[in-house]
Amino acid sequence: MARAGVSTAPLSRTHLLPPRPSLLHNTQPHSLLLRPQRKAPATTAAALPPAADFPALSLPAAAAAAAALAAAVSLSDPERRRRSQAEAAGGGDKEAVRAYFNSTGFERWRKIYGSATEGVNRVQLDIREGHAQTVAAALAMLRDSPLELAGATVCDAGCGTGSLAIPLAAAGADVLASDISAAMVSEAQRQAAAQSSSSSFRMPRFEVRDLESLEGRYDVVVCLDVLIHYPREEARAMIRHLASLADKRLLISFAPRTLYFDFLKRVGELFPGPSKATRAYLHAEADIEDALRQAGWRVANRGFISTQFYFAKLFDAVPVGSST
Repeated sequence: MARAGVSTAPLSRTHLLPPRPSLLHNTQPHSLLLRPQRKAPATTAAALPPAADFPALSLPAAAAAAAALAAAVSLSDPERRRRSQAEAAGGGDKEAVRAYFNSTGFERWRKIYGSATEGVNRVQLDIREGHAQTVAAALAMLRDSPLELAGATVCDAGCGTGSLAIPLAAAGADVLASDISAAMVSEAQRQAAAQSSSSSFRMPRFEVRDLESLEGRYDVVVCLDVLIHYPREEARAMIRHLASLADKRLLISFAPRTLYFDFLKRVGELFPGPSKATRAYLHAEADIEDALRQAGWRVANRGFISTQFYFAKLFDAVPVGSST
């Protein structure tokens, strides 16, 4: 499922944040901590002129201003906009996501996940960097685990353009890479074919499937930047489903729900753009951990990835009772 992973696209995978702080490792394995930021010096706002200095607003002008404000709020209503998009796609969130990432969303996210810089704006470059950091963190967690990647079976659930599936295949893993978007899967296949010259490379098996229809058993299941398309209860059910497919490790990234991030998301939704076409859901860490516990899993390692326009929590989970 195209991510990643977010308002929606950039909020389908991203959210406005302050400039990215440096990341430091603490004494616990794979746990990323933010370096405390230096407080900016306090500033004093200039005093406002007294009310008498403002020009009087006539009743007709005030009514016109109120009407304009009401129209702006109505046009930017994210729920109304998303309902309309879902209806146009012929269903709910899943159908809207599929339609988006097979059309305008595919072109946008292929550009973001690609390597070219021409025609890529500053926000998209920042999102690219954030997603790349999440992929790198997931690979590091797997490589630092007792699991041997060469020969391991891995399900990349929501593979997008193959940013994780391809390096896993290069490490010798036997990868099933699936995505709800046929356009994304086709692009991932193209990129994998271009990098298949290495002797250790095992061409992934690519399939166009939604997460609900995934089946089988794998040493590892990875789902990056996808839960942002799932509301709370559906996300919990999806985590239990993914856990049922994994034997040794389950890696999940999600946009964390905090008062600060939730506020930024709501502000972003007031300024809809043509690419903000799918609903974005933030998730409380406690909800994700609880869903894992219900499935018999626990979080062994965790990370936090943050750039200016992207943020994500990354959980590396193992079965309860596992020593690693």
